[in-house]
Amino acid sequence: MPDMGFNEQQQDALGALFEQFWILRDKDPEAYQLIRENERALRRYIIEKFGLSLIVHKDFIKLEKVPLNPEKWMGIGTFQEPRDYALFACGLAYLENRSVEDHFLLSEFANGLKEMYPGVIALDWTNYQHRKSLVRVLKKLVELDCIHEVDSYSGGVEGFAYSEEQEVLYKGTIYSRYFMRNHLHDIRRCESLAEILDMDWERNQEDLRRKRVYRKLMYEPVVYRESEDDLDFDYIRRYRNSLREDIESHTPFALQVTKNAAMLTLPEQKQLYELFPDRKALSTLVLHVQAYVRATIHKYIIDTFGQIHLTHAQFEQLIQQVRADYKVGWSIEYREKRGLKKTSEDILMHLMDWSFAKVEAETNLIVLLPAFGRMTGYYPKDFESEDHV
Repeated sequence: MPDMGFNEQQQDALGALFEQFWILRDKDPEAYQLIRENERALRRYIIEKFGLSLIVHKDFIKLEKVPLNPEKWMGIGTFQEPRDYALFACGLAYLENRSVEDHFLLSEFANGLKEMYPGVIALDWTNYQHRKSLVRVLKKLVELDCIHEVDSYSGGVEGFAYSEEQEVLYKGTIYSRYFMRNHLHDIRRCESLAEILDMDWERNQEDLRRKRVYRKLMYEPVVYRESEDDLDFDYIRRYRNSLREDIESHTPFALQVTKNAAMLTLPEQKQLYELFPDRKALSTLVLHVQAYVRATIHKYIIDTFGQIHLTHAQFEQLIQQVRADYKVGWSIEYREKRGLKKTSEDILMHLMDWSFAKVEAETNLIVLLPAFGRMTGYYPKDFESEDHV
């Protein structure tokens, strides 16, 4: 029987699996039920095209998304230090040693983490930065429903940042047991991140190239041609028509392929997905920078991979010019409060988050990547003054 693609509801179900860490039955019963009703078709497509595992539990559903190329934006956005991730892992280990629904105090949790923390420098809860790390971890565990807050003194967990005497009563949940992936081998045998990621491919020996390509297209904002013999990009170029037909019949996305870049775009905006541009002020600034570079493209040298290389000083000069041309409509934060250096740094970080730019490790040059030139933003013709904003 030929594959007729997915209907709109099945596309939404697939999108929810990729966009959310997991779908909890008691939090989102409609999405949970939708996936259960279409489980067979979804599972077949996910295994065949992506080689990923779909976990269907009576309380939740989780698609285990394994990255090809770990990127900064794939981390936990609220975490600020490596210590945060170490504490988070210790927190999950602590919960695994307790019964589901067990109640425990923040002080008990803190002492448990102190005993198992692997860092060279021991945890010290009199240290403000250490307490702030624990606050970030506890808030993330609550957000992920790995623990629930039962009761607290005034100030809650935030109060722990200012006083180690602050108490909060928590209880564990079943979900904490399923946060970490089950690896094929003991992770302690691995000596690098690459070895951990390679374990996943031991389960996916069939059609490796196709699965790599599908994951790249679905995970990454843009897939670039990285070398003359880039096999993944060559696969996209050679099979672009069948890829386009398959992706566009199973998802709401459209596939665009150029000489140096491939990306999935969304012809109609959907609330489910995180998109560029969004409503944040930085997206507006980035669109203006893109528009300015396109309008002055004759000033730049573009290499064979569609890239423009700039020094940090040249990039700052570029932002200075764009600011002079467009700042009348910028938010007050970037129009008045932030200086040129900080504005340039924020724009660069936003460009990097969306794979529009990178910084070369060897040269420290800023590289504007091919997708940078795919979008622009202008003010309407009747935009004349700040009063119009």
